[in-house]
Amino acid sequence: MRKSIFRHLYTWVVLAIILGAVFGYCFPAAGANLKPLGDGFIKLIRMVVTPIIFTTVVVGIAGMGSFKRIGRVGLKAIVYFEVVTTLALVIGWAVVKWIQPGAGVNADPATLDTKSIQNYVTHSQSHGLVEFFLNIIPSSIVDAFARGDIVQVLFFSVLFGFALSAMGERGRPLVQTLEQLAEAFMKLIGFIVKLAPVAAFGAIAYTTASLGFEALKAQLHLMLCVYLTCIVFIVALLGGLLALNGVSLWRYLKFIREEIFIVLGTASSESVLPRMMTRLEQLGCSQPIVRLVLPAGYSFNMDGSCIYLTMAAIFIAQATNTHLTIWQELSVIIICLVTSKGAAGVVGSAFIVLAATLASLKTIPVEGMVLILGVDRLMAEARAVTNLIGNGAATILISKWENEFDAVKAEAMLRAGPPAVPETPLVHAPDALAANAAEELRERGK
Repeated sequence: MRKSIFRHLYTWVVLAIILGAVFGYCFPAAGANLKPLGDGFIKLIRMVVTPIIFTTVVVGIAGMGSFKRIGRVGLKAIVYFEVVTTLALVIGWAVVKWIQPGAGVNADPATLDTKSIQNYVTHSQSHGLVEFFLNIIPSSIVDAFARGDIVQVLFFSVLFGFALSAMGERGRPLVQTLEQLAEAFMKLIGFIVKLAPVAAFGAIAYTTASLGFEALKAQLHLMLCVYLTCIVFIVALLGGLLALNGVSLWRYLKFIREEIFIVLGTASSESVLPRMMTRLEQLGCSQPIVRLVLPAGYSFNMDGSCIYLTMAAIFIAQATNTHLTIWQELSVIIICLVTSKGAAGVVGSAFIVLAATLASLKTIPVEGMVLILGVDRLMAEARAVTNLIGNGAATILISKWENEFDAVKAEAMLRAGPPAVPETPLVHAPDALAANAAEELRERGK
């Protein structure tokens, strides 16, 4: 039994998290120097994520065949993303209004030292509504890939996928080449992910050493509220949606437990994007839907980030005694709904988006962000894990609604558990195109 347990990556990640916390607490000077372990891992992941998104989205769109099918799936995904992220914002708002973790802090914005947040405020200045929509369009293809901008890469990938699909037979050789590239990138990121325990050890040791448990007491109330709200969101909303569609939340979470622990240790949902694609395909989701919906969710379905943004904004208002009318609080939710679309998967991005949100509102003092800077890194784990679970659930649900979910395969996988080493079961795109063409002919014949 022990031997089989220690074959799993998540076992080593959990041990690394525990040992990292102990090491950082006992040896704070040494723990503070381990930050590069986590940062280096994230950089390695980001090095591969954008080409993976490009190749998988293009192949996924080409595999769908008909533009009608692509549009139907895309529309369902967009509607689902907007409805669920709005509910996440409303749930976060309701909990922070009910518990009021910022009440009694009585912080004066004029006396707060804002030097530590200047860098975040500077980066947030380009996150307005108009700028957001303009920034979806890359200045050049090379620039989007060089900067690793997921939204821009996704936008270009969708357009390129449409163009390739429109080429029909002539585009098949290129689609097949891109599929082989995707497989190579999947193998590469499989090597990188094996370093997750080292990254988790370094990241947790740095966090514990830098903050210490005493320094966290003032912000602990907010942190607990965020974690509690994320749990309620996952269990009540996502669990309810999955149950209505015949999928057990607990069995789903158990199936992706390895990915959850990796995200928990690294605080970045990007670190397991390729693995989640493989897991969802293993679970019976249609490959083209996985490759379209899951990457899109990483930019447009940030449930955990939405919960954090609305709770942090209202917390700062409470802590600085800033009175908000109901309409001003509603504007917080609306602006967070837009700005959250830029909080894609990277550690610290949600804090920048929060700065953009507060700057757009001009009612809640941006200086109040100092009050939560200390625990932002600890709340990043809750955000990332919630984003991960939410995007996986979205892919399963849309596959079910499209009747492209293999329930028999899912039941067999859920009973047996995930493979120790995830495979990359790629279906050749030309075969998928041929299958879609045959399906369309059958529909016409009816």
